[in-house]
Amino acid sequence: MKRRAWIGAIVAVAAVVVALLLVWRSAGGGHEAAPSAVGGPFHLVDQSGASVDERILRGKWSAVFFGYTYCPDVCPTTLAALGQAVGDLGANAGRFQVVFITVDPERDTPGALQAYLASPTFPKGVRGLTGSAEQIAAVGRAYHVYYQKVPQGSSYSMDHSAVVYLMDPQGQFIRPLDVGVAPPQIARQIRAAMDGA
Repeated sequence: MKRRAWIGAIVAVAAVVVALLLVWRSAGGGHEAAPSAVGGPFHLVDQSGASVDERILRGKWSAVFFGYTYCPDVCPTTLAALGQAVGDLGANAGRFQVVFITVDPERDTPGALQAYLASPTFPKGVRGLTGSAEQIAAVGRAYHVYYQKVPQGSSYSMDHSAVVYLMDPQGQFIRPLDVGVAPPQIARQIRAAMDGA
């Protein structure tokens, strides 16, 4: 049964990645691309408890990543890689931000996000967002995110897709970032998008 759940999760994640790559490719794969169907309006709160919406994506390039604070490996590894990549952006670092949206609003309160994102290995200034289950479901649909609660004894974990969405300063989706490479290569992907390559 557990194996079947893992296979289902892998298939769902693969479908999300393929869909995003097709959107990116059909849009031309560059900054001049027409706005895609990824992203959109949302109403959440950040780790300080302040209400935020999609306007936090305007004015800077953004990496939007969905995960949760109890995540054992994918989330901390991805955030640490993004933290190193930001350091490799040099003068462009001030034009870039990381936005982490929880898929586990039941446990990820603003305070929990604030404590989690304070890790020195994570990107400096990362914005952590949470909200009600309904608000998280709405932003998840807007970004085509897969997530599902998986019971584990008296607790649970969350299966979720691990796509990092690169958004331009108008809040439009540009491409998925490949975070499975070394941080300098992640930084190169970001710089290339900034340069319109």
